[in-house]
Amino acid sequence: MGALQADALAHNPPAPALTQEPAGETLTLKGLRGLRTAPALSLAQRQQLRQELVQALAPCQWFTVGVMAPGEGEALAALRALESGLGWSALAAASEPAVAIAPGHSVFLKGNQRTGTYLLRQEDGLGEGLLITGHHPEDPSVEETWGPLPLDLFAAAGLAGDPADA
Repeated sequence: MGALQADALAHNPPAPALTQEPAGETLTLKGLRGLRTAPALSLAQRQQLRQELVQALAPCQWFTVGVMAPGEGEALAALRALESGLGWSALAAASEPAVAIAPGHSVFLKGNQRTGTYLLRQEDGLGEGLLITGHHPEDPSVEETWGPLPLDLFAAAGLAGDPADA
């Protein structure tokens, strides 16, 4: 990322919190497009987005995931919760970061189901959230990138009352 891009990202204000749904409107996966960071969501919005995401992922053959997080621990926790929440096999680290990640610095984790691995690097100036891309080489019409979704969207505490459990 160039210095101008990083500078522009650093000056973008965070996305507004979405803790209440406007009357008659619901938040959709498409509504997240263009956000720099994942919004705060109500329990109803979390449930609705998880349900919509599961349906959108269904026709895809494999996935890549990007995790923009404030630190290495948060990125790995979000990845593991996502894998568990969607029933995916755990990805393994492809290698140690080329440059040590300094404490207090943001990271970007890129996971790839096709290779079964993830890479982690320090990347300051990013927002926070999960980005998931579905892949289907024989049917590109179903390929899409969704997010940014909250890092804790699939955390066990956030799954209470999940419509998939019904």
